[in-house]
Amino acid sequence: MLLAGFFFAIMNVCVKFVSHLPTLEVVLFRSIFSFVVTYYYLRKNNIPPLGNNIPVLTMRGIAGCLGLIGSFYTLQHIPLASAVTINYLSPFFTAILGIFIVKQKIRPIQFLYFAMSIAGVFMLKGFDFRISTLDVCIGLSAALFAGLAYNMIARSKGSEHPLVVIFYFPLLTIPVVGIYSFFDWKTPEGMDWLYLLLIGICTQLAQYHMTLSYQSANLAKVASLNYLGVIYALGFGYIFFQETFNSMSLLAILVILLGVFLNLFDQKIFRKKSPDN
Repeated sequence: MLLAGFFFAIMNVCVKFVSHLPTLEVVLFRSIFSFVVTYYYLRKNNIPPLGNNIPVLTMRGIAGCLGLIGSFYTLQHIPLASAVTINYLSPFFTAILGIFIVKQKIRPIQFLYFAMSIAGVFMLKGFDFRISTLDVCIGLSAALFAGLAYNMIARSKGSEHPLVVIFYFPLLTIPVVGIYSFFDWKTPEGMDWLYLLLIGICTQLAQYHMTLSYQSANLAKVASLNYLGVIYALGFGYIFFQETFNSMSLLAILVILLGVFLNLFDQKIFRKKSPDN
């Protein structure tokens, strides 16, 4: 999951660099790259591209599509670290949805940690004038759909090859964003092409390592490791985009991260005490 987090961080920077392009157009380029590469390796390894559990894979593709659109939107419209912090609420949604989808155990106190992080999000919005209510809503929606997608990945454990799980994302995303982009097209110029290529490469690598992690480890623990990306975002945002934060905004980010790490620590202790382990 650490490798996935690093590649996602590079992707985030590249998405920020093409903020002048329509969000769905950026998603389209990312999806086309993923489709071509994934399909090539599926055919090369004689892996049936449609998999076995089509309903679960379809839900994974739809949720992933909506989650990525929301994620890219926030990356393009608000400071990098703020966007990543809001989008990375997905581990909580992953854990909560996991109760119903994959029968993941969750302790009541984890809801307190979730509430703490949500409070941090609204603190961040209140102390940073660059973030609107719409940005927060889109970011939270992206995290929710990402959490649903991660649960679908977990549901596919043992029955689907990681490449098949990845393939369903571009398979369902390209038709949706392609139609919209046709009517709202802006041709990339110069360095835009390099950034779009890097978005494709980094997300492909990140998705592959992420899928392996979700299929082979505890759902809540793996999801929580996503938050390391906030550290990358703070550094990259300052270096590449000269983004700074006042003390209250940094406090809000800290509150969000505190909720996450308390959740991770609680999960670790609970697993050690559980008689099932």
